Amino acid sequence: MTFEFERSEWSRSAESNKDFISKQAIALKEAKETRYWLKLLVKSEIMPEVKIVSLLDECEQLIRIIAKSIVTSKEKS
Repeated sequence: MTFEFERSEWSRSAESNKDFISKQAIALKEAKETRYWLKLLVKSEIMPEVKIVSLLDECEQLIRIIAKSIVTSKEKS
């Protein structure tokens, strides 16, 4: 989840609301890709689900937070 945190930090350096939304959209895409790879690890039986559950939960939370941030930012503009 460090990568999503870095993306979030990166989005704070936005020069405008439109730029912020764009950077947040990239962070959302990356979080969704992370979720995909985590699920693939379980489905391919590379990692047991027990070891991935907490990471998937955290990833889902980040996705919801970032998505809500985008909606809120769009409402403000």
